[in-house]
Amino acid sequence: MFMVAENLVNTERRMLKAMLVDSGKNWTLDEILDSCNWQDQAVAVGAGQGLANKGFADVHEVVSTEVRLASQGESAMNEGLLEARLWQWFKSADEATMASMQQSFEKHEAGPGIGLLKKLGITMETGIFTCADEAMVEETISARQKFLSDLPSKVSDLDQQLLEQFKSRRNFIELVDSTSRTWTLTKSGSQVKVGDLVETTMVNEITPELLQSDSWKDVEFRSFDVTLESATPRTGRSHPMQSLIERIRHIFLEMGFSELVEDYVQTAGWNMDALFIPQDHPAREMQDTFYLDNPNSMPLPDHIMETWSDIHRTGGETGSTGWGGEFSKETSQKGLLRTHTTVNTIQYLADNPKKACRMFTVDRVFRKEAIDRTHLPEFHQIEGIIMEEGANLQMLVTTLKTFYEKMGYPEVRVRPAYFPYTEPSLEIEVKWRGKWLELGGAGIFRPEVTEPLGIEHPVLAWGMGLERLAMLVLGLDDIRQLYISDLEWLRNQPLI
Repeated sequence: MFMVAENLVNTERRMLKAMLVDSGKNWTLDEILDSCNWQDQAVAVGAGQGLANKGFADVHEVVSTEVRLASQGESAMNEGLLEARLWQWFKSADEATMASMQQSFEKHEAGPGIGLLKKLGITMETGIFTCADEAMVEETISARQKFLSDLPSKVSDLDQQLLEQFKSRRNFIELVDSTSRTWTLTKSGSQVKVGDLVETTMVNEITPELLQSDSWKDVEFRSFDVTLESATPRTGRSHPMQSLIERIRHIFLEMGFSELVEDYVQTAGWNMDALFIPQDHPAREMQDTFYLDNPNSMPLPDHIMETWSDIHRTGGETGSTGWGGEFSKETSQKGLLRTHTTVNTIQYLADNPKKACRMFTVDRVFRKEAIDRTHLPEFHQIEGIIMEEGANLQMLVTTLKTFYEKMGYPEVRVRPAYFPYTEPSLEIEVKWRGKWLELGGAGIFRPEVTEPLGIEHPVLAWGMGLERLAMLVLGLDDIRQLYISDLEWLRNQPLI
């Protein structure tokens, strides 16, 4: 068989064979369907495109717009155009008044009808309609009726003023684009021999059943051009936030840390009192914390609340002077949604005060924030602690620099800061696009936090917002972009 024909599928061979009967002709779709004995125009269009891709035919496309009746237009043709019916009423009425029209027409027609009559030149004074030029009104209505009766028609064949008039009326007409195609043979197509265009059984894939019989000897195997461009398949992928969480987990695990996962619902005692945050601190106010109605209160052991009370009022045996004032056990037992993941860290340390550990958490926290480009009421926090003999500030700074370097930010610096439950306290900054950006806080837990729980070794701690880090990694300037349902944006995000 002629080598060129081997690259053609059967539908392409049949169409090319039909076109070779008159190789100089411009073939229409109907002529191709008739000559190839096809009923489905999609088969002809597909075969013609295949011949064009292989250089055997040229495709000529003409896009035209057709105007068709929509639902209200169909009703107007069946029941009569509203302005035509209003005009007939006007001419037959003894006195064309507003009250009379409202009795003769439904409410949904009488309202728009007033506007239609005014645009036709019919005026209304003291509730009575009058017309100065009846011939012009009848001519206008007749033209509109004819316009609708002539549909469907091509846009170019219609009165453009009437077209715009009906386009402004809801559901009267619709514009539909259609494409007409014709095909002509190229020089290469004209040179193909009709005898080479034999339709055969064509196989797209080799199967065990085919190889186990002799039928493969009588079939033709379809060839594929692997150099052609193909569409990239849309496969499932992790959300950028989830990918970032997994990356952070991998880094901490690689650094020898263990993950801590705990509940969202906590008491004010563990969330704040245990961390030496005074009960009259602004963070206790309702505008910052989601306090719960159910559970409104969660019981805590008396001995732990007594310990916190001593620490807060007098500093206990830590050498601190405390905050002074009163300590409320009722306030300590209030239920809330945790405002930070440190609440879970401190409970782990309370259960394991003697056991050296390196722990991390990446989880959700909740604060009553007004939603804007940099704040959300629900967000994620990255938390880490090191508790072991000899832990010191240099170890803390080195650990943070190592983490951020693994995240791709080698330039890290720290500067002094203040947090209620660490001393000394640090703010962590990384260099991004030539600027220093603050990403979190760190420090060493104060004695008022650790000693009441029986913890003897220093506790290094740090925390940072995951969303802020995500904005940095993804180059965003609005935190809300991370949570909108924009599939196109998600597909275009880089793999993290």
